[in-house]
Amino acid sequence: MFRKTRKRLTAGGATSLIAADTTVRGDITFSGTLHVCGRVIGNVRGDGEALFTLSAEGVIEGSVLAPQAVVNGTVRGDIHATQCLQLAAAARVEGDLHYRSLEMAAGAQVNGRMLHDDEAPKCLAAPDAAAT
Repeated sequence: MFRKTRKRLTAGGATSLIAADTTVRGDITFSGTLHVCGRVIGNVRGDGEALFTLSAEGVIEGSVLAPQAVVNGTVRGDIHATQCLQLAAAARVEGDLHYRSLEMAAGAQVNGRMLHDDEAPKCLAAPDAAAT
């Protein structure tokens, strides 16, 4: 009656890995794919068609902004997925979710608001230097 149709997310470019015994302090900007098994203390931002994945043992202490995100670990901060957000069964999020498309497995936990975005966020124009 119901068929499981899990959409496989992909991104072009290189894949970067933060291993399980690694802690990164500071903000990370990436393109392609970033897979985190360790800990990041800072914000994570994916450019272009980037894919962010967080394994079950992974921890992010900061916000995540990426077009595509698959979360199976702990995020202490907001998640902004401009295209698709997948929360696996071991996902633990302490913050708000901003998404265009959401898939959430049984067992995933969110302590925050879930906000659907109809369209991708618009970039603000830079302030005019003559106006100051």
